[in-house]
Amino acid sequence: MTYSKTELVNYRILRAKEAYKDGLLLANENRWNAAANRLYYACFYIVSAYLVANGIKATTHTGLKSAFNQELIKSGKIDLSEGLLYNKLFSIRQQIDYEDFIDMTQSELQPLLPKIDQLINDIEKLIMEE
Repeated sequence: MTYSKTELVNYRILRAKEAYKDGLLLANENRWNAAANRLYYACFYIVSAYLVANGIKATTHTGLKSAFNQELIKSGKIDLSEGLLYNKLFSIRQQIDYEDFIDMTQSELQPLLPKIDQLINDIEKLIMEE
């Protein structure tokens, strides 16, 4: 199947928003590990959308994180605090997916929810402006 760059960018933006909503649903059910996973992927998809929109390829999670830091943080396009948030979610997702006896708590994840929403909105705005 062939698709345009615009279609792919829009699809990934939609995936980001859906993953964020899924994360909220899981958080409301106190399923914090699963919520953290979906919230990481919400950020992953929006960063991926930005990179696609700008013709930047990243084929791994680590590669996407590196490109995010280079293209959005070091360039000053988004605030350093949002970069730290993405990097924190990356680490959390690595821990909950690959280590044993890791349990996220409400107090760890709940304060991040509005910040994640803001990150998604900020990157979507950048995509639309560029």
